[in-house]
Amino acid sequence: MEHKTCYHCGLDSTTTEIIYDNKSFCCNGCKTVYEIFSVNDLTCYYDLQNAPGATPKEIEGKYNFLDNAKIVENLLEFNDENTQIVTLYIPHIHCSSCIWVLENLNKLHPSISSSIVNFGKKTVRVNYHTNNFSIKDLVKLLSSIGYEPFISLDDYSVGKKNVDRSLIYKLGVAGFAFGNIMFLSFPEYFESTEYWLEQYKPLFRWLMFSFSLPVVFYCAQDYFISAYKGLKSKILNIDVPIALGVTVLFLRSTAEIVLDIGTGFFDSLAGLVFFLLLGKFFQQKTYNFLSFERDYKSYFPIGITKISSDNSETSIQVYDIKKGDRLLIRNEELIPVDCILIKGKAKIDYSFVTGESETVSKQSGDKLFAGGKQLNGSIEVDVLKTVEQSYLTQLWSNDVFNKNKEDSFTNLTNAISKKFTIAILSIAFLATGYWLFTDSTKALNVFTAVLIIACPCAIALAAPFTFGNMLRIFGKQKFYAKNASVIEQLAAIDTIIFDKTGTITANKQTTIEYDGFELSGTEESLLKSTLRNSNHPLSRSLYAILEENNIVPVDDYEEHIGQGISAKHEQNSIKIGSAPYVGHALETATLNTAVHISTNNQYKGKFTFYNKYRKGLSKLFKILKKDYDLVILSGDNAGERENLTKLLPAKTKLLFNQKPDDKLEYIKHHQNSGSKVLMIGDGLNDAGALAQSNVGIAISENVNVFSPACDAILDATKFNKLYDFIKASKSAIKIIKWSFLFSFIYNLIGLYFAVTGQLAPVIAAILMPLSSISIVVFTTICTNIVAPPSLPIGEEHAKSENDLHE
Repeated sequence: MEHKTCYHCGLDSTTTEIIYDNKSFCCNGCKTVYEIFSVNDLTCYYDLQNAPGATPKEIEGKYNFLDNAKIVENLLEFNDENTQIVTLYIPHIHCSSCIWVLENLNKLHPSISSSIVNFGKKTVRVNYHTNNFSIKDLVKLLSSIGYEPFISLDDYSVGKKNVDRSLIYKLGVAGFAFGNIMFLSFPEYFESTEYWLEQYKPLFRWLMFSFSLPVVFYCAQDYFISAYKGLKSKILNIDVPIALGVTVLFLRSTAEIVLDIGTGFFDSLAGLVFFLLLGKFFQQKTYNFLSFERDYKSYFPIGITKISSDNSETSIQVYDIKKGDRLLIRNEELIPVDCILIKGKAKIDYSFVTGESETVSKQSGDKLFAGGKQLNGSIEVDVLKTVEQSYLTQLWSNDVFNKNKEDSFTNLTNAISKKFTIAILSIAFLATGYWLFTDSTKALNVFTAVLIIACPCAIALAAPFTFGNMLRIFGKQKFYAKNASVIEQLAAIDTIIFDKTGTITANKQTTIEYDGFELSGTEESLLKSTLRNSNHPLSRSLYAILEENNIVPVDDYEEHIGQGISAKHEQNSIKIGSAPYVGHALETATLNTAVHISTNNQYKGKFTFYNKYRKGLSKLFKILKKDYDLVILSGDNAGERENLTKLLPAKTKLLFNQKPDDKLEYIKHHQNSGSKVLMIGDGLNDAGALAQSNVGIAISENVNVFSPACDAILDATKFNKLYDFIKASKSAIKIIKWSFLFSFIYNLIGLYFAVTGQLAPVIAAILMPLSSISIVVFTTICTNIVAPPSLPIGEEHAKSENDLHE
């Protein structure tokens, strides 16, 4: 009987006789999956890999528990009237074809909006509409195509705690085989001619062959799969020379014992694979460590306002939020936790979570989800569960909000690896050809040693380890970069643009004076209540100094960026903002930042702000001016020009009365001229400018500035260390380049010994992971050396009273 394999999953289908579309299937489940793919024009799934699927399991009735609303509520990470988002653990995810089909689920069902796979964690995050589709339907769909999720009912966990131990198993098998093959090879090493050893020599050799089989076909399979997929995609990856070396060693050794002309190189083969896996294990552990350390990034200093039992308001960090707390969410502020709406009119923008920009109106008692942004004044909410920092980080790092900034070192690494592989294969074949004519006994060793010693793994490790460690160090010092490319971009900037209010000025130290008609109790109450809704730095400063008044609910709250805010309460209306916005014609040009007030269309007066600049500002600008073009781009009037001119270095550009659109266009103009622009703002009115710049940094001062627009968040207390962070970023680039150079020198030396026949393959296999380890150690030590000091440059000595003003 002709042997057949299932077209979908690759299992034996010889006896099933299930044929469809001239293809054989092992069961009706696999046939159904193929039919689904055919109908939806997804059969190119099978072009990515032969028989990539999994056999669907019988699932009828298995997931009836997903009809229970309480269980579903615990599984979902987002759930409103129309959209649900869930992250499911899929143990079967194992290759590129799995990623492809799971990220094309929207083609299998129209209710699915999007699906994103995390290959490392074997999870898929699915966003779907709930009109005629549920989580139960989703799970059944995934199971029907061979990707059944793992769902634990014990703790509503979706199986994220499962650990992939395949590398440990392979390392154990390779180590066991290596030890036994070495033991069996001892008589050959000592060339003993003892009678019994001679009698059993063939047995020992075949035992060595037997031990080598699991090493080649199980332990080394990842290298073969990776090399095959790379070649199939016309890419020469770093696993091609490794797979070739293992293949040559195995075939040559097998030929020697079959023809009884020698013992082969099974000891070198097993040692090679063992040490390769050992290096891979070390690399994986190091990556996991960096991933854990990377959690510093999750603790960016986002503040939120907590309302105490006595109605007093205090600013706390988001990770201090506890279940049952009452929070005040202002206009344009992100909701950091799942909560219940208690007071106010909620108009929530969930585009941060769902990617869809439609706003959703909510009433008192409705549930609000973390990641939504309030767009209609302030609301009060009761917390349902504590904040998940990793979830906020995931939202911030979402690819939807990335500006496709090119990671040149990733591209450089890929380019080097490709050219490196071509060069190494050429050298290996040329050297082997030479030794075949000179000394054929060394030819195989030379070929294998060249392929192994010159692996460009160290080159591939340099950039991720350097950037990863620098991100960790920055996070410890309260500078939170979104990803590694931010460090690379930061090192390349030549122009730095600062917003003024809330960026170079310290809101907490600002003094405010009122000039105008006396406000009645009702007007003061309405003023404070309106300011309470706003997140603008001037509003927050003014709100903080006003006397305690009865907070009243405001209606028709509107915030006009760059102009002001308006609101109503019962029959009274108020406008707060610039003089033209409130309807007041200025008789003389004001020289200071001022907020004007009008109630019921009657001008009342103005609050004048006397700025206090951040500590160390003058020294910071003097240091930055040596290497960068500096610009102050402010939406305020020119009242502070004289003070800033005295405080800042000569030729610092000062531009005032700049609207948000003006700031964005100014940055575009500089970029069109070839400049690399760093924009530093408060993250509120500067969102467009932050997004347009090459690097956008939002300054955080107990304000929820969490925004997809910025590339990094800097704690306001670390503002005067900005130069140190830029300098450390430049040093990180130098470290990577030095790592490339050291790796190149190491490979040249290794190639010399390999080509001249002085290097055994097993020694090459030991040296290869050592080269990777040396690069990791080098980058870690160097990044810690060049890390920003605990005190900023110029601040180590002599702290005077003048520094406070500067």
